[in-house]
Amino acid sequence: MTAARQGLTSAEASIRLATDGPNELPKASRRSILRIVFDVLKEPMLALLMAGGAAYLLLGSLGEALILLGFATFSIGVTVFQEARTEGVLEALRDLSAPRALVIRDGTRVRIAGREVVVGDYLVVEPGDRIAADAVLIEASDLQTDESLLTGESLPVSKVADTTNNSINVHRPGGDGQPYIYSGSLVARGSGTARVLAIGASSEIGRIGQSLAKLETEAPRLRRETMRIVKWCAIGGFAIASLVVLLYGMLRGGWIEAILAGIAIGMAMLPEELPVVLTVFLAMGAWRIGKVGVLTRRASAIETLGSATVLCTDKTGTLTENRMTVAALWLPTGQTATIGTAVPFQHLLQTAVLASATLPTDPMEVALVEAQTAAGISPNQGLTLARSYALRPEMLAMSNIWQGRHGLTMAAKGAPEAIAELCQLAADARDAMMAAVEAMAAKGIRVLAVATATPKDCHWAESQADYQFVLTGLTGLADPLRPTVEEAVAQCRSAGIHVVMITGDHAATARSIATQAGIADGEVITGDQLALLDDASLADRLKSITVFARIMPEQKLRIVEAFKAAGEIVAMTGDGVNDAPSLKAAHIGIAMGKRGTDVAREASAIVLMDDDFGSIVQSIRLGRRIYDNIRKAMAFIFAVHVPIAGLALLPLLFGLPILFGPIHIALLEMIIDPVCALVFEAEQDEVKIMERPPRNPAEPLFSLFMVTWSVFQGVVAFAILAVVYFVENRSGMPATELRALIFFALIVEILALILVNRSSAASIGEALKRHNMALRYVVGAIVTITGVILLWPSAQELLQFGSITWSDMALALGLGVILLVVLEGCKPLVRRGFTHSKLPKNAAYRISS
Repeated sequence: MTAARQGLTSAEASIRLATDGPNELPKASRRSILRIVFDVLKEPMLALLMAGGAAYLLLGSLGEALILLGFATFSIGVTVFQEARTEGVLEALRDLSAPRALVIRDGTRVRIAGREVVVGDYLVVEPGDRIAADAVLIEASDLQTDESLLTGESLPVSKVADTTNNSINVHRPGGDGQPYIYSGSLVARGSGTARVLAIGASSEIGRIGQSLAKLETEAPRLRRETMRIVKWCAIGGFAIASLVVLLYGMLRGGWIEAILAGIAIGMAMLPEELPVVLTVFLAMGAWRIGKVGVLTRRASAIETLGSATVLCTDKTGTLTENRMTVAALWLPTGQTATIGTAVPFQHLLQTAVLASATLPTDPMEVALVEAQTAAGISPNQGLTLARSYALRPEMLAMSNIWQGRHGLTMAAKGAPEAIAELCQLAADARDAMMAAVEAMAAKGIRVLAVATATPKDCHWAESQADYQFVLTGLTGLADPLRPTVEEAVAQCRSAGIHVVMITGDHAATARSIATQAGIADGEVITGDQLALLDDASLADRLKSITVFARIMPEQKLRIVEAFKAAGEIVAMTGDGVNDAPSLKAAHIGIAMGKRGTDVAREASAIVLMDDDFGSIVQSIRLGRRIYDNIRKAMAFIFAVHVPIAGLALLPLLFGLPILFGPIHIALLEMIIDPVCALVFEAEQDEVKIMERPPRNPAEPLFSLFMVTWSVFQGVVAFAILAVVYFVENRSGMPATELRALIFFALIVEILALILVNRSSAASIGEALKRHNMALRYVVGAIVTITGVILLWPSAQELLQFGSITWSDMALALGLGVILLVVLEGCKPLVRRGFTHSKLPKNAAYRISS
């Protein structure tokens, strides 16, 4: 003990700090702003816009150049701003794992920064302290620590001093009676002195940080698919554009004009709206779900949540409220109750409170005081605490002696076995009590036994075992289920989502909470059993397991990875440090906002700000709606690019005047982008959206049927415009007027394609009945822009448009109506195509579960 009283010398501590480094975690690597800008400039559409602007500058067309370069600059600025937001997981861990610490240096207690703690330091821990490093206790007085951030257990665990002086190398958080304390945990009661064993990345919380650093957040599947399509379209568009430049230059001369024609073709063929649609839809989805108390840290997770097939949920603080309440009372007569309103139960509660700390901080003692108040029992007035007997390893019970007007009274509470020993119960009485204890434990209730004694005088005995106790009864405490959980779990099941509980708590408690929550009956497996399974055996049993109990952090990660390996889309909820690796590894990590730790929130993709489990269901509904609307927008994008590209190529193939240049394509994009970003995003839910199973995770976004239907729409639209183009060109219409007619007719057909694609199943009449304010605004804006171009000579000159008659405008409107009628006539075939989409694998299993 001499070493503990002296501690390290300042010189020794300085040497160890220089050798081992500070007690903190390494910083996460970040991308510089220049690197982000470089990555953004690799986008094909930005390159085309900037090349077009440069070509117009060479031709001396400053207005066109500024417009295109303005588009490019705006796109770069927005993208850089979005990409500059970086993850802060390890920074949060650094803050959590390096608090200030009270250590013994040179025989004196000094308060130092947590980062300056070194191995071999002696920590002095007191109530309310956050422990700065992993350490072994050499002194402990009624010490309890809250390790829920590391283990998920809702109650503090008791600690004892190491009497062997032979610290084992393998030790893990959780469980009573350990001599080890861990960095990041809180001292709930008592005090102690401990020798530091591990700091920084070597500590238990440091190992979690290292696993987070090694995990890469999986790129969203939709973005991968979208970027692949854009990449191939860019390659094809570049090849065709290059060919156009060569042919134009060689056949017509004027290489600058040839470059502009090639750029126009490239812009027409590149569906750059696809990544824009994803970004805007998911950002708007984050805003919508934020209105109901859900913070989205990675917007793509909302869409992914809509496709979730498995929801792995933590118990403590997620399904439950992370607070203890009195759930059951039992008297030696066999009477039971859930609240102590009757006089005998009031006496039981009052005795339990008398056996607690005068200013309780322990969650169970706080729950007893709250239950006493709720039962209408007046506080213990007129009593003065005279003597206390603390909890000891050899006697897991504590007692208080109180002095009152009517003499001395003594109250004890503790483990049922310890109280039975204090009361010297007869065999039959002991059996009856233990049967009640087992019945409560089977429901996941933690049991405290309560007893009373009457000291003869103020000559206090050395041990509480020297008094004659009488059993008063049992108090059962539990962490209650959140009110919204049962309904939320039921909706998940109706949506075909398999709900699985993963917790560090005991199996009986976990099974009880799972039953209350409505999680499907299934197998319960513990961490020890899981450790004995290889990956193949675990994969075989995944379908039958609904509860994982006594699970360590790395096992949570293994479970998530096993579900992912089985082809499931995994959502994981949690609130503690121990949940962070699995939150980051899951397709969708969902953290609790109020009770959750900074580490859990930073590792997650979605944060429930009100800790309402039911908000997950709203997020799933929104995710499914987003996916449906993304498909509608994608179908529209594919369809609309066919006539644009066709009209850009048509004059070149037949040796006719060029219809559209880069500025015309850019103007059309100004119409198409808001349509995709606003109109389709605002579309309402499809019918019975939460009664269908999750879509097949392997189902491509761009299915053959969808692409075929989209291209068919575009081909019909192009064919109608091509016929008009040839007819009017042969009739001698001037090139400028023909360009204006085809341009406005194309805009009308774009509006027709919007109406067709608003719903893949509903008819045009049903679609028009749906409320969509964005559609009205967009149509109004298009009409206004069209009117400005028609009436403003400068705009006509810039676009090289001639004046067209009202009969030509009527013709343009008629072409849109013809397209709408033709495509609506094909809708019955489309409905059958979408109705016969394949269910995801295991769909029947998930619906039944």
